[in-house]
Amino acid sequence: MTDHVTGCRLDTHKNDRDKDHGATAVLLDGTATARAIRTEITERVAKVKQTKGVTPHLAAVLIGADPASETYVSMKQKACGWVGMHSSVHRLGEGASQAEAEELVAKLNRDPHVTGILVQHPVPHHLHEPGILDCVSPAKDIDGISRMSLGGLINGEPAFPSCTPAGIIELLDRYQIPIAGKKAVVVGRSIILGKPVAMMLLNRNATVTICHSRTANLAEEIREADILVAAVGRPELITGGMIKPGAAVLDAGYNRVPGRSTDVGDVEFESARRVAAYITPVPGGVGPMTIAMLLRNTLIAAEGSLGA
Repeated sequence: MTDHVTGCRLDTHKNDRDKDHGATAVLLDGTATARAIRTEITERVAKVKQTKGVTPHLAAVLIGADPASETYVSMKQKACGWVGMHSSVHRLGEGASQAEAEELVAKLNRDPHVTGILVQHPVPHHLHEPGILDCVSPAKDIDGISRMSLGGLINGEPAFPSCTPAGIIELLDRYQIPIAGKKAVVVGRSIILGKPVAMMLLNRNATVTICHSRTANLAEEIREADILVAAVGRPELITGGMIKPGAAVLDAGYNRVPGRSTDVGDVEFESARRVAAYITPVPGGVGPMTIAMLLRNTLIAAEGSLGA
């Protein structure tokens, strides 16, 4: 088998088989895939600097003092440095008003050196997040979650894709897992993950079912999936007995469980890997792809090549 991430030959029996328990799923390695994408982006960043005199610049808007948000923004800044992009963080206090937040975004829209704008989620509860996101210029909405960008996704018009869903589709493509004609089930309906990934799969000619907390007979729905995307935020909700043999399982969950030394996904990994043909680990699966897609969107914004 060829490793579709690196182009190297893999001994799948050695790497993806458990000697004691028989066949296990091929791991969809998001860490290695993201590393390969960053290499590609680094080359394109150098080219856009040389040909256009433009350095891609990601500006993050951080409102409040959420520790997790600080960590995520720091990770994104570090990733920008890896590929030769500029990055900056623009902070507002916990008590910032809606007008202050929208004016900050408008200022970044006007800045010709800023090519991509990210409003770090979540914002403080008293703010109207969709209103802030809608202030981001569509040409700089590299997070892809404003109503304009999501509308473009539905209408098939040029728009930046939401990063985690785009990372899921990229993993399927890099491992040459067919989408067209397949039955896809998405468990979760958030505006930043479940809904956009369902639309992306539909746009690639899959037949898509969206499940959620009120879905009757959830296990039966999941068992029909050739492609299963778990994005509900409930630790190990989905077990191997609920998965169709030979399915591709993409686990976008990331849950902290008291008493566990590591975070877990929405899929019970050990039982699922003995049924599925492909599966993402947690961590190291979908997560690294999110930042890789953010970098790619920022590059595309700098190139001016959206929809080209």
